[in-house]
Amino acid sequence: MEFNLKKIIKALLFSTSEAVSIKDIQKVVQRYHAQAAAERQPDLLEGQGEAVTPSAPSSAPVQEIIQDIIDQVPTLLTATQIREAVDALEAEMREANDACRILQGPEGFRLVISPAYSDWVRLLRGEPRPQRLSPAALETLSIVAYRQPVTRSEMEAIRGVSIDSALTRLLELELVAVTGRADLPGRPIQYGTTDRFLDFTGLRSLGELPASDVLSPAQISEWITRATTPVNIGDTEVGLPLEDQSSIALATENPPAPEEPSA
Repeated sequence: MEFNLKKIIKALLFSTSEAVSIKDIQKVVQRYHAQAAAERQPDLLEGQGEAVTPSAPSSAPVQEIIQDIIDQVPTLLTATQIREAVDALEAEMREANDACRILQGPEGFRLVISPAYSDWVRLLRGEPRPQRLSPAALETLSIVAYRQPVTRSEMEAIRGVSIDSALTRLLELELVAVTGRADLPGRPIQYGTTDRFLDFTGLRSLGELPASDVLSPAQISEWITRATTPVNIGDTEVGLPLEDQSSIALATENPPAPEEPSA
């Protein structure tokens, strides 16, 4: 049997519903060689202790085939080799319109159902269709993803409206979680994304988020600071002319005397 890394990885993914990491695959290869060495050891000891009779059937061809298979398996697979094999396998499955896909998450690789066939699986299990996130929830999730750790007031400053219902929904779906408290007055709670968010978006890490060229993080921080800092509005800002301001100031400094009550 020829050593085929892609088929081996596919078999490993089929065997479990849990994520299979690169280290898991490397450990399987190491165990394969350890098991092969342990199985060869009794044969070597038996060959040294007993003389082989000429009439006994020779097992050399079988041993040569087994040894040839063992020699094909590398003793150590690098992470690059495994990733390249997974990428090639995923490309083959997409080209063949396979019912399965390989999802690469932060915990490793997982075999999942293709979106084209997900409705059939839901009908088999009697599960309802998943609800889509509302635009408000998507906007809030985007703010958390790009600005984390972020406080509630910062999110509301960016969106310009309350984010209570959207944030509650994201917390229920475990896409967002509390990460700590900010070093600010009142120690407000900070929020960040979870590993489930990475699985939800199909990302392996936050570094794979699309780059935003609209505003830099420094510009956004400056904008949030201006939006959350109260501004004192004077008469000039509301459009009062200077002479009206002078009369108002004089009237404030010299208020009229109260009228005396008539007899």
